[in-house]
Amino acid sequence: MATYLISDITVRDRTAVEIYRTRAAEAIHTYGGRYLARLGEVQVLEGSWNPNMIVIAEFPNLEQARSWYRSPEYAFALEARDTALSRNLILVGGVPTVNSDSGICGAG
Repeated sequence: MATYLISDITVRDRTAVEIYRTRAAEAIHTYGGRYLARLGEVQVLEGSWNPNMIVIAEFPNLEQARSWYRSPEYAFALEARDTALSRNLILVGGVPTVNSDSGICGAG
């Protein structure tokens, strides 16, 4: 089941962000991840949460996402993170796939 990384980012240093972003993207790709949203426009529809910039990445499963987060490749990106940005970061499990023949979640 897919797992989603969601990061709410506040930029501290734009030059350092580019370094962090390049390194993080390479690590995400190495661990089977792909970006679904990356610093696009955010529109608040309800509630008081007012995120600055959002990044969403998809990994094939929770194990791959955890492996990425603990990897030496991502540790290299983290060397630039504290100078580059502050953030809130979460992993969210996706919904099971629906088998199109049976209509049952997780059957396929």
